[in-house]
This record gives sequence, structure tokens and C-alpha cells, in this order.
Amino acid sequence: MKSMTGFAKQQCEANERKYTIEIKTLNSKTLDINVKLPAILRSKELILRSMLGPLERGKIDVIITEEHSDTYTSTLNTELLTSRYQQVHTVAQQLGCTDQHLLQTLLTMPDIWDTTSDNEIGEEEWLLLSQSFATAIDEVQQFRQHEGDILAKDFIKHVDLIDQKLNKIPQYESERIETAKERIRRYLAESTVKEVDENRFEQELIYYLEKLDITEEKIRLAKHIDYFRNTMNTEEGSGKKLGFIAQEMGREINTTGSKANHVEIQKLVVEMKDELEKIKEQLGNIL
Repeated sequence: MKSMTGFAKQQCEANERKYTIEIKTLNSKTLDINVKLPAILRSKELILRSMLGPLERGKIDVIITEEHSDTYTSTLNTELLTSRYQQVHTVAQQLGCTDQHLLQTLLTMPDIWDTTSDNEIGEEEWLLLSQSFATAIDEVQQFRQHEGDILAKDFIKHVDLIDQKLNKIPQYESERIETAKERIRRYLAESTVKEVDENRFEQELIYYLEKLDITEEKIRLAKHIDYFRNTMNTEEGSGKKLGFIAQEMGREINTTGSKANHVEIQKLVVEMKDELEKIKEQLGNIL
């Protein structure tokens, strides 16, 4: 079982350039990829996105930055600088603004400078970068697995507690039935009805008690608990499925509570709901 939360950072150097790769993933219902690249890598964006396929689902942010070594030279594009200066200077005069720091600002624009390299990344450089990118993806997967293992232990703890509380219910059931019978008899004794057909009374009592019976709910909840455990331990990418199973568990717990008619069983139901909510809070993080 894997979490959707992950992080990785890799660096590589080639052709007097240093690339830093960062991949961060968070939980999301779909695959949502956001990629920020330097200009030299824009032609490779589709390839990089396709390499993210093994991450399957989640909000994925990819940032690749580029740094140049001290020997990496660039020259000023004076024609472009002049053109931009004239355009901005004209607008500044029309608006009555000062252009005191205009030249300094324009010189900070990266496309004003022509580098000595090509506009596209070379094959050898791309090979090194793509290998580092693949390594970063592997690191994210390892991070996700580690986080998933932690969540799995937490789920097991809460599911076991639900199971324990479910197994405590039978000790109160005989008392619950007797209490219900006594309540009905007392009601009849206090009513104006003096003669009661015992056969009819027994039939009505059986019908009433059948409506309060929670045997099926207990059986289904126990099966859902086993199904949750098996799915968690044997299936990859089980986050959505576990969410559906948790919903079914909640349905059986709620029905048990509505039929309980006993203080101690109601307490157990509330405690089971609390444990189930703790599971649901984290299920959104599971891949």
C-alpha cells in the first residue's frame, strides 16, 4: 500500500550546466501534473510527463532549474535591448513616469542575453538528465511506500479496535432482549387492556424482536472488516476500494446503533464510529 505523498530531489551536471530536479506529490482524486522547466527543456516536456506515468495518481509538481558554471559565457543582445528600451521609454513618457532604472531592469531579463549554447539540449546532456529524472521518480515511489507502510499500521490498529468492540456486543444482547420483553409486559400491565391473548402476544413480541435483531449487521460488519484487511494487504492502488469498504462498514455500524436499544451497545457503536472516522481521515492519502 502506498501513500500519495512523496518527495525527491536529484542533481546532475553536463555541458557546464547544473540541473536540479524536484518532484513533489500530494493526494488528489485524479492525476494532476504541473511541470516547470527552463527554456532549453521545453521540447522535452511531453517526454518528461510520460515518464511520470508510474506515479499513477495525485497532484504532482515537477520543477527543474538550470544553473550555469562560471565558464558559461553569454553576450548582450543589443538590438533586442535597444528595441525594448525604446518601447518602454515611449510608454513611460506618455504616462509621465520616470525611467531612471529602466535600463537596469531590462538587463535582468534573461532573453536579453544570448548564451554560447544551443537552444535545445544535446543528446548526451539529455541522457544524463533523463536518468536523473528517472532516479527521482524511483525515490518518490520509495517515499510513498514508506508513508504507506506507516498508514497501514495505523489502519490495522483502528480496524482491530472496531473488531474488538464488535465482539463485545453479544455479551449485552440477552439482557437487551429481556429488557425489551419486560418493557412491553410492563406497558401492557399498566394499560387498560386486562385480557391478553398469550399466543398473539408471543407472535407480536417475536415480530418486534426480529426488527431489533442485529445478527445480520454484525455478520456483515465482520466480513467488511476482513475484506478491508485483505484488500489492504494484497492489492496495489487500493485507496478508492478501501474507501468504498469503509462506507459499507459505516452503514452497518449506523444500522446497529439504530437498532441497539441498549446503553452499552450504543457506547460501543459510538466508539466504532470514532475509530472508523480516523480511518476515513487518512484514506484520501492512499494511492
